[in-house]
Amino acid sequence: MAKTSRPDAETAARRAKVKEALTARYALADALRRAGIQLPAMDVRTPWADEREGSARYALIQLGVCSAPVAHLLAEVISRGAER
Repeated sequence: MAKTSRPDAETAARRAKVKEALTARYALADALRRAGIQLPAMDVRTPWADEREGSARYALIQLGVCSAPVAHLLAEVISRGAER
């Protein structure tokens, strides 16, 4: 009988963190798109290459760089939202 390998608890926790980050990235990209803004370099990064800490940390959403006009649009959208 072949043994099926199951991910250990840490691997499952890491996958959950990446899934959480991807869901957040898509939600943010969609909200920005509806506001007329696109950040093409958005990506998800995993900071746990160093195994010494031994716990699953959050995956990070990297927004990348943007032009000055896009930064102004972001500031405007955020300001409008903050005024609500």
